[in-house]
Amino acid sequence: MKLGILSSGNLGKDILEKIILNFNVVFVLTDSNSQGILSLCKDNKIPYFKGNPRNGIGYDFIKKIEVDIIVSINYLFLIEKDIIQHSKQLTFNIHGSLLPKYRGRTPHVWSIINNEKETGITAHVIDEGCDTGDIISQIKIPINEIETGAEILNKFKLEYYNLILGVFKKLNSGKLELIKQDEKLATHFGKRTPEDGRINWNWQKERIRNWVRAQSYPYPGAFSFFNNNKIIIDEIKFSSHGFNFKDENGLILKVNPSIIIKTVNGALEVKKMRNNIELSVGDKLN
Repeated sequence: MKLGILSSGNLGKDILEKIILNFNVVFVLTDSNSQGILSLCKDNKIPYFKGNPRNGIGYDFIKKIEVDIIVSINYLFLIEKDIIQHSKQLTFNIHGSLLPKYRGRTPHVWSIINNEKETGITAHVIDEGCDTGDIISQIKIPINEIETGAEILNKFKLEYYNLILGVFKKLNSGKLELIKQDEKLATHFGKRTPEDGRINWNWQKERIRNWVRAQSYPYPGAFSFFNNNKIIIDEIKFSSHGFNFKDENGLILKVNPSIIIKTVNGALEVKKMRNNIELSVGDKLN
């Protein structure tokens, strides 16, 4: 079985490494920043293309390479019809949500922000839409109330390869059954940037806690400002500290032994932050 792999980032590298050990990978498409993937290709003498494959550029690279199955793993780019149709048997993607919910970018981060109790990964046929193709199979993964975005991604890592193997098994046994996505249930979330992490202290404390843990280290982080100083918070928890509901949200209620901040429906205690900025009781974050 000849495989073509589309992959990016550390997640893509880790799964590609497992695939290379057990299968014949005939090409890899990746991006210029995925140095781990590029090194794997060079070390294993696998033909690779780095960069945006659209406008026929990626297809020109692979069109003379025979491939049975193309698998997309954390790949940065949408691919065009010529690449999708190049495989003899199947072109599919592993997406980090239980489709049709959370189509788009960083779905595990959005799942935590939205207080979901469950997420998962989906193997689906690639079509010309964004995560809209028929579902092949899914693995459900629980989210507990303190897990971070990075921790959920690590859970994904443990299951990605198993899900891919499951697709191969179904395909080889002739038991591949495709399920149309229900568009009535579909949700779509866009790409996040570091600037999107700003905390709104007028939110309820539950949303702020989810906001922080979803984006904690090694992600860019949830942040606020005091006197134009950026404060990045990596861990926060509910506090029973008293407050006056008339006070402004974002007000510092206590600084020793830890910082406690007022929100619209309670107080939050900062457990980890990346900056050593001196704060005093009565200061206000914004």
